[in-house]
Amino acid sequence: MKVAFLGASKGMGRALARQMAQRGDDLFLLGRDTADLEKSAADLAVRRGLAGGKAPDPKTRVARCDLEDPATFSPALVAAEKALGGLDTVVVTAGLFASQEELEHDPALLRRLLEVDFSHTVLFCEEARKRLLSRGGGTLCVFSSVAGERGRKPVALYGAAKAGLTCYLEALDHRHRLEGLAVVCVKPGFVRTGMTEGLKPPPFAGEPDDVARRVLRAIDAGKPVVYAPAPWALVMAVIRLLPRAVMRRVGF
Repeated sequence: MKVAFLGASKGMGRALARQMAQRGDDLFLLGRDTADLEKSAADLAVRRGLAGGKAPDPKTRVARCDLEDPATFSPALVAAEKALGGLDTVVVTAGLFASQEELEHDPALLRRLLEVDFSHTVLFCEEARKRLLSRGGGTLCVFSSVAGERGRKPVALYGAAKAGLTCYLEALDHRHRLEGLAVVCVKPGFVRTGMTEGLKPPPFAGEPDDVARRVLRAIDAGKPVVYAPAPWALVMAVIRLLPRAVMRRVGF
């Protein structure tokens, strides 16, 4: 695959990018910190070279793309398309996380998170959608969260942003699947990454590499929704069925 990847330098995104590179996919990295991106690109070039039995590509294949700055979206995707000689897959794992308490007491942080995790991610996806459809289709894989599955007390604000993103991705898949665009919405549960450091893990906490393997299978199959780790599909099925009166009493 020829992949433009936003968010490949950390956590689940890094694990997924590495697995893609190891099997020989051609990646172009997008992100805010170009120095960090160049280090990740060098690592992925070695992994891809080993997979293909050839020397690593000496060129740095990165472009600045900041989810807080929509003006960077189109130029970044143009650079990826040009460098890769085409584009058939766009992956978005980048985003912000903050606790409910932090967001309630910091209006600036709240506004920043809502913009990055919802409105600006949607704007980036719209740019990606246009480019993929202009080439006859492809795959758009975006990380949302189980936090957007239902209104829950501990993640009322973060969950609202992810709920909006999940709804958009579902509608996008309905609207364009017959035109050749497969939209894959990833709904991670708790995964042990830098983002969740310091938080108490629940019983079904996952590891980035395991999540990446599950997501990669979903991308290859064009599966519209994937929960990762797998037990979260059952957990959220139960949560969706709980009456409001029960949801008001539980802290989950």
